[in-house]
Amino acid sequence: VSLLHKRLWDEARTLLRDQLLPVAKRSLGADHDLTLKLNQNLSAALQLSPEHTRDDLLEAQTIMQDVIQRRRRVFGPAHPNTLRAEAAEATLSRMRQVQRRRPAFESTPSSAA
Repeated sequence: VSLLHKRLWDEARTLLRDQLLPVAKRSLGADHDLTLKLNQNLSAALQLSPEHTRDDLLEAQTIMQDVIQRRRRVFGPAHPNTLRAEAAEATLSRMRQVQRRRPAFESTPSSAA
């Protein structure tokens, strides 16, 4: 069971950013399927966290756009992983549109008191 499945968003982001992605990029390369999947997981951790910010969603979308570009170039536009990445990015794009419509400040449990 992964950290994402357990909804441990902060732990997943930290593990991916600080440990897994640097090693994967160095040993496998930025275009390797596993490296791209790890980037997709980082994007998911950023967007699925209940406390995500607009900056988190922007970072997640930027990561996915890079993943899609690499997947298209390396695996082709019809590859199933490319198509899945495009679908995930489309969902993220819709989330960002909804987020943009919200006021910049919304009360949180700690600020509502």
